[in-house]
Amino acid sequence: MTAGGWKSTAQGASLKFSRNSLYLHLLNTIVMPQFRNMTPAEIAAVESLGSSAEAWSQVSVADDFTPFQLLQSHLEGKVVVGSGARIIRSRVCNYHIGEGALVEGVTALECRRRSTFGNGVGVATMNECGGRTVKIYDRLSAQAAYLMAVYRHRPQTMAALEKMVDDYAEARASQTGSVGKGSRIVGARFIREVRIGDNVTVDGCSILENGTVCDGAHIGVDVKAYDFIAAEQARLDNGATVERCFVGESCRLDKGFTAVDSLFFANSHCENGEAASIFAGPYTVSHHKSSLLIAGMFSFFNAGSGSNQSNHLFKSGPVHQAVHLRGCKFASGAYVMSPALEGAFTMVMGHHSYHHDTAIFPYSYLIEKEDRSVLMPGANLTSYGAVRDIEKWPARDRRTIRRDVINFEEYNPYITSGMLRAVDTLHAIAEEDPDAPTYVHQKAIIRAAALKRGIGLYNRFIVAALGAMLDRGESAERYDGSGRWLDIAGQYITKREVEAILDAIDHGELASPEEVDNRFRVFSVHYDDYAHSWAEQVCAAMLGHAPTAEELNDVIAAGRNAHEAMRRTTDADRERDCSPEMAVGYGLDGDGTTRMEDYRAVRGLR
Repeated sequence: MTAGGWKSTAQGASLKFSRNSLYLHLLNTIVMPQFRNMTPAEIAAVESLGSSAEAWSQVSVADDFTPFQLLQSHLEGKVVVGSGARIIRSRVCNYHIGEGALVEGVTALECRRRSTFGNGVGVATMNECGGRTVKIYDRLSAQAAYLMAVYRHRPQTMAALEKMVDDYAEARASQTGSVGKGSRIVGARFIREVRIGDNVTVDGCSILENGTVCDGAHIGVDVKAYDFIAAEQARLDNGATVERCFVGESCRLDKGFTAVDSLFFANSHCENGEAASIFAGPYTVSHHKSSLLIAGMFSFFNAGSGSNQSNHLFKSGPVHQAVHLRGCKFASGAYVMSPALEGAFTMVMGHHSYHHDTAIFPYSYLIEKEDRSVLMPGANLTSYGAVRDIEKWPARDRRTIRRDVINFEEYNPYITSGMLRAVDTLHAIAEEDPDAPTYVHQKAIIRAAALKRGIGLYNRFIVAALGAMLDRGESAERYDGSGRWLDIAGQYITKREVEAILDAIDHGELASPEEVDNRFRVFSVHYDDYAHSWAEQVCAAMLGHAPTAEELNDVIAAGRNAHEAMRRTTDADRERDCSPEMAVGYGLDGDGTTRMEDYRAVRGLR
């Protein structure tokens, strides 16, 4: 490899390739399977087995083709049958059937026109009027989608990103569809302009139109999908319906769930309910009937039964949005009228229609009291449920490609810096009227006792977080984590780095979606070092000087103690949840002893 590009000196010649010409050279040197036309004897044998073709001259087969690979089927246009592939009782038009694939009982598998197979489709995420439209493609990451959705105030950047997607979509366009190696397409009705990857299962779907089903994905019974991408290991099943949607890696839409103009990223799981124009970041979960997610941004989110949002005020139309930052939960029946914004890991209970903004107060409770939104800052820090969520997410990561960059760290600069701002804000609010019983901040009521308690809880978390971050990574000038941090659809990253990525896109230094994604991945590799840098600089600001090694060790020790104290609090919360008082309804046919024995057996308690 030289500065000027790749060189080969074979036979004394020196060849230099640009990035694109090198790709074409390598592509042309790959050994491709050999295909041929069928012999007259093979055609006669195939026809005797009940198959026909619009023109047998348009049908190509692998060298090892046998007539029993085509049974009672009709072929139209250009059809390629790979080694060991079988087409049984199906109509196939303009498709390449890959090695070992099975197409059986399909009403129509057809490519009727030149198609990009869902690549380049515009999805009106977050805003039903299209103000945050994201163009999807079969390699879309949560981070790239976030840039396209959130940074609309940078038209030059948006134009560059959309051109990248358009170029990619054009490169994927074809007059012929494909079914990948080892895939199984059985009992489907209509599959039109859909590219199907390797080891895909399509079993009993109603219709798939203009889309891509990536490697290892599953499309099940009665599924309807239009203008869509289903990423690797995604699952659409049991009557799910999607239109203009990206369903990300290892996501699951099931049990009649419907979605339109929505994006779902890693490990999201939605059943029974409905989504319209949402940005569902990693681990967005909604399992219950009558739950509606609309015109909002979510991640690591859980929707209770019957939870709902309203995205318009019947004046200017459905133009409003709500943002529920990482880790938010909606209790059963919770309602939020947009616009609204909740801090990370906020538990929302009740009805909220005053357009609150609690972004700077993570780990809070937002409850309804006398028709008003009441905020309890930091109250969720005492809940074992929050701890359980943080621990279960990495354990439930089903991905193999891991295209979305995800940070699972409990203690991180993004949340901790929010708490630092929260403490300053709470002190400032209290100083305005030290004797007030309640305070109002951004449409939310904060009671004096809750304010004081919140300061204490936040300070304990800050100490634990600083210690944890200093205990990882290393001090190095090249990893400058100072300044504001962001949560970009699951990835913690400095605002400085995000701005640098956006500028690089503007200047043409990042010219493809893969290059954009790689910048996010590079930062992720050194996340611990950047977080260490941020924590060290926070300590320096608090001490008024650069901390010594001994002082840093003291912070680490204090952090461990604070963490243990927090865990004692959350463990006590778990014990209350598992206490004898919660054994009501157990041991129905026994005495008090039987009740507890039944309770412990069912709950898995010792």
